[in-house]
Amino acid sequence: MQQIWISKVGPPETLKLQSSPDPIPRTGEVRIRVQANGVSFADLWGRMGLDKAAPAPPFVPGLEVAGVIDLVAQGVPTFKEGDAVLALTHYGGYSDTVCVPYRQVFKKLEWMSMEDAAALPVNYLLAYLALVVMGALRAGDRVLIHNAGGGLGVAALDVCRILGAETYGTASPEKHAFLTERGLNHPIDYRNFDYERVVMDLTGGRGVQIVLDSLGGIHWPKNYRLVMPTGRLVHVGLSSLAPGKTRSRLRYWRGAVMVPFYTSFRLMRETKGVIGVDLHHLWAQAHLLRPYLQQIITWYDDALFRPHIDTTFPLADAPLAHHYLHNRKNKGKVLLIP
Repeated sequence: MQQIWISKVGPPETLKLQSSPDPIPRTGEVRIRVQANGVSFADLWGRMGLDKAAPAPPFVPGLEVAGVIDLVAQGVPTFKEGDAVLALTHYGGYSDTVCVPYRQVFKKLEWMSMEDAAALPVNYLLAYLALVVMGALRAGDRVLIHNAGGGLGVAALDVCRILGAETYGTASPEKHAFLTERGLNHPIDYRNFDYERVVMDLTGGRGVQIVLDSLGGIHWPKNYRLVMPTGRLVHVGLSSLAPGKTRSRLRYWRGAVMVPFYTSFRLMRETKGVIGVDLHHLWAQAHLLRPYLQQIITWYDDALFRPHIDTTFPLADAPLAHHYLHNRKNKGKVLLIP
């Protein structure tokens, strides 16, 4: 099989294509011949050595795949050879062949492309967890989505549109037309305007019910101020702490020490909620994740959304895919194709 390994912490060029023997699934696992691999911002953080949940290099990154099962081990009651599936891989996904516990595997709909299937597990599951499960999103809520043009941002926008929320999204100006067509109500040019002031102006000084914060750092206090009483600030990322293609320990720790201290008394007094969501710490809780991803697949089946696939790269060109995400060129999802 062919795999992409992170040889050491560093820039995208540390991603190396290597050949290895095909893996043999253990009890409770299936083997998948991969036809599409998802690329997420978490993969970039793992390569830069900023993802504390990632293995130490060398390791194979990648959290989501789609393909066809070609081998089923003992203890797998629900799948058979030949089943087309999508799966959460929890590292190891940048490969043309993977073994995955069957509880992290989902049957692909016949009319779902392999590319669409690979685009669902991470971004749409994280958006659903953050907005619906933890954020208690309801029709009519006002939601601020940061990095609205990225993979997670587009997934969050789809979830909000399906449930009838009013959306505000920060994105570079060249992505505004795409996002407006996608359903974004209020695109915000964060490069030339203070998004806090824009949101307050648009809402008459009331703020929003939910802020989906993938930025962190200096944005924490601003986003907290934008949350109205009874609202929720949902932390899902720290992209502002790693703006380059390699890690800067100084910048990371400068941002980390800016984490606000939310006391219970303050939250009670202001009637706000602060929530954190991290998929990495839920891999062992497959029984929690299954119904949420199954709901996303049902929405797809009902034609309520389709993921936007921006660009695909050959598996061997994984470094180019990482450069593409670092440069914020993508609108929606980037995939690798073995």
